[in-house]
Amino acid sequence: MVRRQYTGAQKAAILLISLGPELSARVFRHLAEEDIEKLTLEIAATRKVPPEVRDSVIEEFRDMCLAQDYLAQGGVDYAKNILERALGTQKALEILRRLTASLQVRPFDFIRRTDAAQILNFIQNEHSQTIALIMAYMDTPQAAAVLSALPPERQADIAKRLARMDRTAPEVVREVERVLERKLSSLLTQEYSSVGGIQSLVDVLNRVDRATEKRIIGSLELSDPELAEEVKKRMFMFEDIVHMDDRSLQRVLREVDMNKDLPLALKSVSKEVKDKIYRNVSKRAAEMLEENIQFLGPVRLRDVEEAQQKIVNLIRRLEDEGEVIVGGSGGDDIVV
Repeated sequence: MVRRQYTGAQKAAILLISLGPELSARVFRHLAEEDIEKLTLEIAATRKVPPEVRDSVIEEFRDMCLAQDYLAQGGVDYAKNILERALGTQKALEILRRLTASLQVRPFDFIRRTDAAQILNFIQNEHSQTIALIMAYMDTPQAAAVLSALPPERQADIAKRLARMDRTAPEVVREVERVLERKLSSLLTQEYSSVGGIQSLVDVLNRVDRATEKRIIGSLELSDPELAEEVKKRMFMFEDIVHMDDRSLQRVLREVDMNKDLPLALKSVSKEVKDKIYRNVSKRAAEMLEENIQFLGPVRLRDVEEAQQKIVNLIRRLEDEGEVIVGGSGGDDIVV
């Protein structure tokens, strides 16, 4: 069998060689640099691919894709049933075993395949802590839709509970899940499930409409100022500058200290972030920025983060004043 003779990287290289340069290039666009480098080395080292090896790799790839689709559509039992009919029991089990070796089925899987409006009808009368727990396991767009549709007087409380959630004992998750749906409890792991937390709330708030976001943040500022500040810090990361439109970024850059704060903020960022900045200043300004960054030499990470946060605070202020548009929050229609 090909699977016993070749590593995963080698089989991926064989598949890409078989696809040809045009399709392989399109695949590369979706891969991380590290994976591209690894596959490039494998492709370079692969001198000749016997036809039977090529055919076996392509067949295996097709089977794995089909199995993954079946898993996404209806779970393990559904995938097993379909694959057994198509490939036979032994091969079906073999493929599923390999696919699910690193697959951890999350609780409340049935909810993620349910419309947000139905979920809301299902849980709106539950205790706020129960709703927060369920939202922690939802897909982010679903959770945002549910949070937006809840009564305003409950939104901040549930948002706060979601942010403060850390670990939930599996028996509690099982009991809540059992009430909502009879299945899936047997698939839970016996270790504590880490869900919720501040980032989970931030992800949700980034998808709700601006009015809901402001209402929740405002309420948190009154009831828990520290939590509100932490959430606001995470709502827009410095690296998110790459998603801003050029006009908005240019407006921000007019108020940034180009000699001190910006060079320091750019000290540890990716090339993508730097290029975004450089494209929105003059050629001379870009050259001076690069010189200033080099001139800084070694700097403390804390100083870099403070400079970045200073610029993020400026962006959020300008956003609140309607001076710039920041991607992320749902519901803000743009009319030109």
